[in-house]
Amino acid sequence: MTYSLNRRQVMALTTGFAVLTATGLRAQEVAVQNFGIGEPEAKVKIFEYLSFTCPHCARFHADVYPLLKADYIDTGKVRLDYHEVYFEQLGLLGAMLARCGGELRYMGITDMLFDKQQEWAGAGDMNAAVEQLKKIGRAAGMEDATFDACLRDQAQAEALVANYQTNIETNYPGDTFGGTPSFIINGTKHSNMSYDELKAILDAELAK
Repeated sequence: MTYSLNRRQVMALTTGFAVLTATGLRAQEVAVQNFGIGEPEAKVKIFEYLSFTCPHCARFHADVYPLLKADYIDTGKVRLDYHEVYFEQLGLLGAMLARCGGELRYMGITDMLFDKQQEWAGAGDMNAAVEQLKKIGRAAGMEDATFDACLRDQAQAEALVANYQTNIETNYPGDTFGGTPSFIINGTKHSNMSYDELKAILDAELAK
């Protein structure tokens, strides 16, 4: 499966549904920040490649992430940075909602997106999905007007997709990306794994 996108695929991700409208800004004028959690100077750094519509990502977030956070992130041993992957427009919308609250709300909204994934990602059509996403926004303390403005930000959408494509092509050249969730731990690539497998890798890195 090819994960790099041509211009037509980029446009398909960022146009063609009612909640996005052009703003007149160019994508390169919009800065894209990768959000994460943990001590920035931690000895072990994890880049997680995730899609908000990916069931395996939701399962990792439910089963593995709480243990990872308690044992390694909260103790200052590990820094976890999220790198979003967009397979379809709905996943892009989820990311735009997560980013709508800025860095302070990003992790909390991410939690809700994964916890409620079946309700919004499995809603059946785009309008129903947007309504479910709006409920998540409200639960995060977001007004509907703010939610609408975020999801209409065409420049942000294009910048996110461009950043995603550059990130994948840089770190996984030649269509070597294996899907989500995937991890780069202190520079070494890994596929999805159990907590015990992850723990063994982290302990080995910390022992160096």
